[in-house]
Amino acid sequence: MTAQEPQIEGAVPLYGPRFAGDTDELFREMRREHGPVVPVLLEGGDPAWLVIGYREAHRVLTDGRLFPRDPYRCHGPDYVPPPAVGYLPGLLMFLDGEVHARRVGAVAAALAEVDQFRLRGDCERFADRLIDDFAGAGDVELMEQYAYRMPALVMGGMLGLPDSELMGVAQDMKIMSDGREEAVEAFGRFIVTMTRLIETKRARPGRDVMSRLLEYATGVTDDELIQDILVVVSGSQENTANWIGNTLRLMLTDDRFALTLSGGRSSVGQALNEVLWEDTPVKTAPGRWAARDSELGGRTIKAGDVVIVGLAGASADPRVRASVHGDSGGNHAHLAFGTGDHGCPHPAPELAEVIAQTAIEVLLDRLPDVRLAVPVDELQWRPAFHVRGLTALPVHFTPAYVLEDG
Repeated sequence: MTAQEPQIEGAVPLYGPRFAGDTDELFREMRREHGPVVPVLLEGGDPAWLVIGYREAHRVLTDGRLFPRDPYRCHGPDYVPPPAVGYLPGLLMFLDGEVHARRVGAVAAALAEVDQFRLRGDCERFADRLIDDFAGAGDVELMEQYAYRMPALVMGGMLGLPDSELMGVAQDMKIMSDGREEAVEAFGRFIVTMTRLIETKRARPGRDVMSRLLEYATGVTDDELIQDILVVVSGSQENTANWIGNTLRLMLTDDRFALTLSGGRSSVGQALNEVLWEDTPVKTAPGRWAARDSELGGRTIKAGDVVIVGLAGASADPRVRASVHGDSGGNHAHLAFGTGDHGCPHPAPELAEVIAQTAIEVLLDRLPDVRLAVPVDELQWRPAFHVRGLTALPVHFTPAYVLEDG
């Protein structure tokens, strides 16, 4: 099924309210009518295949030769990738082969040297700083004021940015992720900040991720290094923020967790893992293209076809899915972080979990009676293709003391 071929009858639109909302029933319908590989239409009318079978998704994610990320390995130079796929040449997630391995290897090596005990302390400090801004008010919108800012602050600190610049970078990352009119200006400020940081760390290396990247990223230009940093920081902010938001939604609406809110530490880890199965913050992996004709899940995939791995759909596969509200706490076989060469590089998932878990624990410790300010059915999911996250998470709580004021 290529862009020039007729669309398969019954192709499912991969956009609109159903794909943005509660997708459980949608995935069941897809599986019942089409099996593990579903003909879909991307926004704009481009045809593609959505893989929602766990085994089939695993195959696509781990076979980069048959399903590469670079479309021009399958198409000529005049090919225009579907806009919905979000292809951007040169970005880390769309590189393949030795170039990708070298650049992602440098990122992984730099992240591997992060001291997770120190990171937890930094997370607590940043969480307290953010909560101090609204603790006395009695209400707040947690996505904008907390969940989105927390990962960007932590990542900026890990890179070695001074405290005085962290909040500005966090705000610019949010502007870029929202696609606001000011996104171009925000992107420009990010480039200037990272360029200055590279110059500083090249002259005076420290024990930070940027200094280690400069050491490990051999044969990489400064522009390419900034592109890789942008992917890491934006991915951390977007995905970890939605992991925090989706987990708080679960804990504030499910009696199994609400009963322990006042001492929430014992259940936060379980809630975080359950969200990776039930409301994973990354719904779909970046697109791939079939390098040659092949069979997948009973379907004939033609060379050049767009293949989308539905991470949320694969984790919902009844062949592997933990029972709803069951023993998902010890089951980590989900595909929330992907797998294979383009999976989230180790130890990034562990660092993201430290950030998310600490953010939630500190919030519940500081505001133990936090509760939703609207009925749960009024919470809205963002109409986004790749991510699953709330547009807003408004809450009430008893006004609390501000730490910096004593």
